[in-house]
Amino acid sequence: MSRFQVMSMTDAAASRVREIMDAREGARGVRVGIKKGGCAGMEYTVDLVTDADPGDDHVEHQGAHVYVAPEAALFLLGTVLDFEVTKLRTGFTFNNPNQTSACGCGESVELKPAELKELAEARGAF
Repeated sequence: MSRFQVMSMTDAAASRVREIMDAREGARGVRVGIKKGGCAGMEYTVDLVTDADPGDDHVEHQGAHVYVAPEAALFLLGTVLDFEVTKLRTGFTFNNPNQTSACGCGESVELKPAELKELAEARGAF
């Protein structure tokens, strides 16, 4: 039985996270979160992790480590982190079932939290 993870990542995202880890001395991965901002109300955040926070959820795939900030777990439950390179943009993308809308520029999103019960059940608390 596999261990529960709040979110998952594609091979492309794992490759990019490993590149970030290799390029920065002391990097242990990246932390994904959310913050208020933008025209739709919230924005995803991706920050370098040098010291893991014990409260973070940890996601590992192909040697890449992503930490999910505790306050973001309900908003990111079931999300798939990807990395894409296009003519107009290069960066992480979030396929999030909790996203209800996004602004035209794609930088800001509207999110609804997952049910707390879903998160607790997924973590085996029930």
